[in-house]
Parts: sequence; C-alpha cells; structure tokens
Amino acid sequence: MDEHTLLREVLGEVLLAEDDFCVTADSADFESSVALIARTRPDIVLIDIDKPHGSPGGVVRRLREASPRSVVAVLSMYDDARIVQEMIRAGVRCYLHKGITRRDLVASLRSVAGAREQVTLTVPHATIANLDAGHAGPLSRREKEVIALVAAAMSNRQIATHLSVTEGTVKRHLRNIFHKLGAVSRIDAVNKYNALGEAATYPWSVASG
Repeated sequence: MDEHTLLREVLGEVLLAEDDFCVTADSADFESSVALIARTRPDIVLIDIDKPHGSPGGVVRRLREASPRSVVAVLSMYDDARIVQEMIRAGVRCYLHKGITRRDLVASLRSVAGAREQVTLTVPHATIANLDAGHAGPLSRREKEVIALVAAAMSNRQIATHLSVTEGTVKRHLRNIFHKLGAVSRIDAVNKYNALGEAATYPWSVASG
C-alpha cells in the first residue's frame, strides 16, 4: 500500500465517521477521477495536489468542467501563496494544508458545502498575507502582447523589433508581468498566464528564429 492509498482510506474513514457525509467514490489517478466525477456529480470533490508542477489550475478546471456544481476542495502540503492564488483563480473553494486537524478538515468541508460563494483557506497566516503580493491587477493589452511573444520563445530583442519598441520597454513590461503574475522566470510567467485561462490570440503569426 503506498502513501496515497493510505491517505485516501484515512480520509474516507474520517468523513464516513460524520453523520452528514458519505463517500461516493475515490480514485488513484486523474483521468479516472474526471470520469467518476462526471458520473456521480458529488457535492464536494476533495483532491490531493502534492506536486506544484505543470498546471494545478488546469487540473481544477477539468474537474469543474466535469461537474460544474461540485465544490472543489484541495488538500496540499504546499502553502506557497502563488499556488494558493492559482487554485482560487481556477475555482477552488477550499484550500487545506495537510497540517490541518481532523476537526478543522471536517468543519471546512462542511462550511463550503453550505455556503456556495464562500472560500475557505486553512494555511499559515503569512500565506494569506502574501496572497495579493504577486498580483497587482490584470495585464494590460501591451503586456498580453509581450507575454504572447515570450510564449513563442522570442528574445527581448525580437519582441522589441516586432512591437517597434526598445528593449528597455520590453524589460519594463516583463517586470510588470512578473510582478502581476508572481512569476520568477519567463517560463513561469507563461505557465501562470496560461493557467489563468486568459491567453489571447492575436491577429498575427509569430515565429522565433
């Protein structure tokens, strides 16, 4: 038995011990989870995100598409504000750190199930304090153009030539983009922007070289 199987079994036992909870299904992999959720349409979907790689926000969106009325709750060992923020933007209604107690786990799930517009976070205070640190408003039209060209693997010089601006202007836009997205690199910025579901298409084709 691996740790993930054990965790699912323990969580199931915790919830089944409560009079107002029942466990309709559990799954060890993402694709089968999507199929189960689409079929059973549970009130709450509790998922374990233990790796901040790829696009956790994309995972959440797939689950919400499978059952739009289900509340998605995340159990995670990570308390990084950027990950929490990405989850909330994707539609997570409950983000729980794995250090949570049994009582708080049950109370949090019960709370979001009963208040459809509520978001519950059980993370360190410092995480909540930093939630807005990496997002100072939506990207401007020009910033969206720049991030689209970054995604096409263009260098700052190529972007500057394409947009008829200076490299200094491109660097300034990138600083603003990094700040707004809470990104630490060009790849990180592209991934976070795509995770927001805001990536736009532009009336030109872009090629790097």
